[in-house]
Amino acid sequence: MKIETKYHGLIEVQKEEVIRFPNGFPGFIEEKEFAVIPFTEDGTFHILQSVQTPGLGFALTNPFTFYPDYDFNLENQAVDVLELETAEDVTVYVVLTLADPFHLTTANLLAPVVVNTKNKLGKQVILTGSPYQTKHNLFPEAVAK
Repeated sequence: MKIETKYHGLIEVQKEEVIRFPNGFPGFIEEKEFAVIPFTEDGTFHILQSVQTPGLGFALTNPFTFYPDYDFNLENQAVDVLELETAEDVTVYVVLTLADPFHLTTANLLAPVVVNTKNKLGKQVILTGSPYQTKHNLFPEAVAK
């Protein structure tokens, strides 16, 4: 199927690759279907693009690339919504707040986007009792200079 996107224009997306967010996306509860589209050739950054709304796309990355010690537990409610059976079915992303210059970009580690890759269900999870915040520097060494 063809979808209009925020950053890539009109593209082809396989229906079986669309991720359903049964409860919508926080702040956009009516948005229930998204595609993860590579944003950089090296696969470090992606766009979580709404299938319905061309102007709605979130920059994402795998948090473990930048924060190898990142760790959290999913509450049972999230496990149930995602219909998770094994940890191998999980992919985790974090939403980025892009900045200019890019080295000031931050990652929201408090609310990861968790995807069950087996059944294509997704949920942005708000972590409770977590030491993480909504704005962690993606490149802390560049900010410190």
